[in-house]
Amino acid sequence: MALAACDPAIPDSGSGVGFGDYDSYQSQLRRDTALASSSRQTVQPPASPVASASASPSAAAPSATGAPTAAEIDQALGRTPTTAQPVITPAAPAPVRTAAAPRTAGSAGISDEQSFEAVSSRESIESDAQRIARQRAQFEQAPVTALPDRPQDTGPNLAQYALSTTNQPGEKIYRRGFTSQRKFDRACASQPSAALAQQAFLAAGGPKRDKLGMDPDGDGFACGWDPRPFRAAKG
Repeated sequence: MALAACDPAIPDSGSGVGFGDYDSYQSQLRRDTALASSSRQTVQPPASPVASASASPSAAAPSATGAPTAAEIDQALGRTPTTAQPVITPAAPAPVRTAAAPRTAGSAGISDEQSFEAVSSRESIESDAQRIARQRAQFEQAPVTALPDRPQDTGPNLAQYALSTTNQPGEKIYRRGFTSQRKFDRACASQPSAALAQQAFLAAGGPKRDKLGMDPDGDGFACGWDPRPFRAAKG
């Protein structure tokens, strides 16, 4: 302290930096503080999230309370007015579609008889026995009756005759007189089938005699009737 008082080259510390004296510095400091406080009270966020400071009329218009506006404060402090950044509201997320829950075995219209858990939950050994008893009580057996008698006027038995023969079709067994082809064709054409023709042939004296002309080769089989299916069925 003694050295500072004796040295005339040391400047007076009472004067403020950039000001003529310390009182001027304190006065400017109080003014700047008041302006900064007023700026915090009057500057409000923009009403619209997408509005900018240049588009808002309230930034340049004077305050109704007489306080300086944000533009006046920026001008007094030598600051460049800043432009409010637009606030972008995120769009609502698209609705998420969830898959429908699969229908369980207990749903209407679906049988759960194949599910052991479902059946065992409502059935028991006793209930099964009762159900079997009810089914047996409802069972009806048809009465046994005797087979009807076979009519005697159905003609020769073709199965019995086929099994009594051993020769092959076309193999001559019986002697035949002369029979024209025309008589043979006419006799066979009058029968609905070869089986009925064979029955008519046997009923008219066959196989030994052939009054109708149905067996000209003498094998005992009329109009191409074949006994081999009957033999195969027995074998």
